[in-house]
Amino acid sequence: MAKKRPQTKAGRPQLTDGEIPVVGAREPCPCGSGRRYKACHGRAAAHAATELVQRPFEGLPGECDWVALRELVPAATVELTLKDGLPEGVPSVTLATVLPMAWPALRRDDGSVLLGLQNDTPSGDISRDLADTLRRALEAAPGTPVQARRAPADGVRLQDLLDPEGAFAPVVHSGFEFWVPDPENAAPDVTASLERANEAAIPTVKLTGVDAAYWCETPDKNHLRWVMPHPEERLLDALARLHAAGRSGLGEGTRLVGSFRAHGLTVPVWDLPSEITADDVEKPAAEFAERLAAALASDAPLTPEERRARGGLTNRQVTLS
Repeated sequence: MAKKRPQTKAGRPQLTDGEIPVVGAREPCPCGSGRRYKACHGRAAAHAATELVQRPFEGLPGECDWVALRELVPAATVELTLKDGLPEGVPSVTLATVLPMAWPALRRDDGSVLLGLQNDTPSGDISRDLADTLRRALEAAPGTPVQARRAPADGVRLQDLLDPEGAFAPVVHSGFEFWVPDPENAAPDVTASLERANEAAIPTVKLTGVDAAYWCETPDKNHLRWVMPHPEERLLDALARLHAAGRSGLGEGTRLVGSFRAHGLTVPVWDLPSEITADDVEKPAAEFAERLAAALASDAPLTPEERRARGGLTNRQVTLS
């Protein structure tokens, strides 16, 4: 029986990691290892695409408002400023909480771009997925939506595309009429879609005296949801100090009931009586901001009462993302 000749790899050039192209998951890896791509160099790419980025909007102007618009606000828009300016034929780029048919983005007939924020994203980095969608929208033909896809693991992020000095000024809308340029003359199916979306939207108002605080109206009571940039543990200590001292409310009948955790930031929530409007809570919120600043500056150990208050706040914390 003849002996098998030993196999040699001399005829296959060795590639560096940076030269290895992306192929199908079950195809042989181009590096020449003999293994499938998903079990070789594709493993790192898949991990990079699925690893959760805890603070995807960190470093962007208005990080707290990005989180609010992603998780809390039904209908809002923001004009975005690109780092390299607008491409020719694109008069504007607008971030929107949600778009018709849950499109990730839309290039309008006039060339302007709408980018949807509240869509599900296929990877663990919302910023990378949104940046990929935005880049494709800027190149799409006018009058066409952009479909979802998995962004390349080494793709750019919003932090690479948006001007770090650009303003981020959300405009909260009572409905979704911003979807169409002329809603009064829209087609019947578009009008019906708008009516359904508007009926489901919770009335929401952004406070003007403090950052990233949003009042909303529900059938039984109103709420204030306030996205805060402070480190979570320090913020919870400060809220506990105020809560134990009876100074965590926003006026008579209001109550700090807990917090959300969303995209690496903490969102305290207050219950408000149904008669309290957004205007009514402006001054109490500004006064609370001053009390909170003082509590955040304290390094004193928590008292037993403050530790109990902190435990109560922590037990009522919910993670949204």
